[in-house]
Amino acid sequence: MRALMLTGSLLMLAGCAGLPQPDPTQAWINLGPHQQDTVLQALEVDAKASADKRYFEVPPGSHELKVRYQFAVAPTNIGPDAKPLWRDCRLSVKFSDFNAGQRYQLEAGNIGFRPWAKLYDQQRKVVGQAHPAGCQSS
Repeated sequence: MRALMLTGSLLMLAGCAGLPQPDPTQAWINLGPHQQDTVLQALEVDAKASADKRYFEVPPGSHELKVRYQFAVAPTNIGPDAKPLWRDCRLSVKFSDFNAGQRYQLEAGNIGFRPWAKLYDQQRKVVGQAHPAGCQSS
């Protein structure tokens, strides 16, 4: 599983070089920055599948973004003889004021077993926080 996660992360990083130019009539939402042993992917915008797993591009207005966040829970959060536990989580964040031509950043992390994600505007002000939409462990 770890090799799969690392391979996926490397492929996503390599794919970032080929991102399209943002449409100035849309809001652009970057995912990341990517951390070691984690994967953050765009899944849906307003209950419709995202066109690309590396970013979101949405028209101005209100939208709900759903992402997939995969991460390892450290053994220190599990028990003395434990191995890392992989979590595969879905998170949902709503924001009512996306603006055309603006860039946003969606960042994710975890505290133990609990994932979190925050949406930042161009001035690094938090404009949205994600809510968990389900996790699985492997």
